[in-house]
Amino acid sequence: MDILMLGSGGREHALIKKLKESPKVGKLYCAPGNGGISRDAECVDISVMDKEKIIAFAKEKNIDIVFVAPDDPLAAGVVDAINDAGIRAFGPVAKAAEIESSKVFSKNLMKKYNIPTAAYEVFSEPKKAIEYIETQNKFPTVIKADGLALGKGVIIAQNLEEAKDAVKSIMEDKKFGDSGNNIVVEEFLTGPEVSVLAFTDGKTLKPMISSMDHKRALDGDKGLNTGGMGTISPNPYYTAEIAELCMNTIFMPTVEAMNKECRQFKGCLYFGLMLTPDGPKVIEYNSRFGDPEAQVVLTLLKSDLADIINAVIDENLDEVNIEWSNDCAACIVMASGGYPASYKKGIEMIGLDENGQVDGAVVFHAGTKYENGKFYTNGGRVIGVTSTGKTLDDALDNAYKAVSKITFDGAHYRKDIGKTHRVK
Repeated sequence: MDILMLGSGGREHALIKKLKESPKVGKLYCAPGNGGISRDAECVDISVMDKEKIIAFAKEKNIDIVFVAPDDPLAAGVVDAINDAGIRAFGPVAKAAEIESSKVFSKNLMKKYNIPTAAYEVFSEPKKAIEYIETQNKFPTVIKADGLALGKGVIIAQNLEEAKDAVKSIMEDKKFGDSGNNIVVEEFLTGPEVSVLAFTDGKTLKPMISSMDHKRALDGDKGLNTGGMGTISPNPYYTAEIAELCMNTIFMPTVEAMNKECRQFKGCLYFGLMLTPDGPKVIEYNSRFGDPEAQVVLTLLKSDLADIINAVIDENLDEVNIEWSNDCAACIVMASGGYPASYKKGIEMIGLDENGQVDGAVVFHAGTKYENGKFYTNGGRVIGVTSTGKTLDDALDNAYKAVSKITFDGAHYRKDIGKTHRVK
């Protein structure tokens, strides 16, 4: 099978590396890709949002499957367009992808079908939102932009002043553009966070190994929210008993709820969970692989990813046995100095070989370019340095050892990934 991957981040690089392992995969293309991806697939200068060019390229190259990895093209109906052109696509159609692209839709879906989540209200007027927050007078409180915001559209306000600022920046200053036309104000949940990605064909759902993301930019979970500074897998808090509870109260009810709403979900469904004192609750859904969760989870996948993709598209996922490694995995994100605010690009990276790797780890490239045999930074999150081990400590030690071999001016990474979240 010849496959075209849409996207340019660490998630796409992880998917491509896993697909490269399959004897059933022929030529791999990536649009637009990045420096590291260019060592594993042929990069094509096409925007993930350009439906016409994507379809024309897929037809010209006789592509068997187009894998739509990022959230924006899923929400914009790129899968719908590819399907309409008679080409096989992996990823949900726009109506199903709304489970991520609209917080209002997903919260209302959970309320309607009794899927456990935080109490919330929806607002389209800043004044009414602030009045509600004042009346509730409970802090911290969570304020979310309705639409997609690069994983940064959630603000946790510690007091009324911060809440007012959050409402103003999202709804009036349009910090996230039209994504902030509506907001969700919801109760602040406490407990360990868990990310569970799952393959689903709309009938069967097969969860992947659990993981834990670290969203804050600085050690000790301080600093600004980011797209993710590192991950560990499996999540030490996610027991077999909790997994079974989630399957019965969250995972399958979500698939069934989407079917009842005539929004069959086929692809990778991501569950962001909080293990509260009242049981597991949904913080958010994503309609695709999380990044950097994909880096650790796919590293532990033993089965052929190409077989799984075909089974999801053909709706016979129940016939596929998916096997996982018993090892642990850790991913440390190396970011540009200043991320997630402003940062420089084009800084030469030292310590990687010609394929962008280092000994003892897999390096997934997120924001790099490759020119004249050298790698340069080209984004906020630059690389995800990922390693496995028999224990979480082994995996973390290996990953940090590999990180120490890579340098670029201003490089920033957290020193405490996996450390503050050990189960005592």
